[in-house]
Amino acid sequence: MAVKFDEIGYWSEIKLDIIKEYASAYSTIMNKKSFRYYYIDGFAGAGVHVSKSTGEFVPGSPTNAFNVKPPFSGYHFIDLDGDKVDLLKEITSGSPNVDVYEGDCNRILLDKVLPAIQYKEYKRALCVLDPYGLHLDWDIISMAGQSKAIEVFLNFPLMDMNMNVLWNNPEKVEEDQIARMNIFWGDDTWRQVAYRKTPGLFDTIEEKTSNEAVAEAFRERLNKIAGFAYVPQPIPMRNTKGGIVYYLFFASPNKTGSKIVQHIFNKYKDR
Repeated sequence: MAVKFDEIGYWSEIKLDIIKEYASAYSTIMNKKSFRYYYIDGFAGAGVHVSKSTGEFVPGSPTNAFNVKPPFSGYHFIDLDGDKVDLLKEITSGSPNVDVYEGDCNRILLDKVLPAIQYKEYKRALCVLDPYGLHLDWDIISMAGQSKAIEVFLNFPLMDMNMNVLWNNPEKVEEDQIARMNIFWGDDTWRQVAYRKTPGLFDTIEEKTSNEAVAEAFRERLNKIAGFAYVPQPIPMRNTKGGIVYYLFFASPNKTGSKIVQHIFNKYKDR
């Protein structure tokens, strides 16, 4: 087995710390209630990464969650890479409450994992959706929101959007890239948000709006369309030059969870 570990930047290490801190608080609270509660990671990776800044191994989201005390009732880890899946299975071997899946998380989450988290059955879940780019289906987000039982951390892949879709001249964007954006957003209403029409000298000019405007529109979409009751302002994850690589969103049916995450976001936002 030759696993190619993902090299992650400082911003990704911050993200892992944020999710780990919240997972611990979530498990502590849920452990006091009569729920069965689960940790779901749709883009789980190998369970360990390599830090770009130090070259050292960094525990990934699944490993961090697996070590949370008190433990979750169960874990669902998904990845497309068979070698990474094999390593994840090795890390979690001997634990009957861990399910590791190889394949497209969009299908596995929609068909197998999320339908099993039923509010009326006193089941709850914390779901991490951390795609490398526009590789997530809006139907996943919508199903989680409609369930009223699932809280979500979501990577809003701004870099992929700006590189491949949100160009200054939208007419030059390739159709397959537009299709990827439509699938992630859920429809094509992102066009109305990402561009504004202004009068030019001879004709109407279509101008690109700001990253902040696009992120805010998606935040409203998580609330009003997906149905999450609480969606605090996302935290921008920046590279070493200060540029925003992506936004980390949190969406929840629960006011308490939202307040805890806002506190954690505030603690990390200037690091």
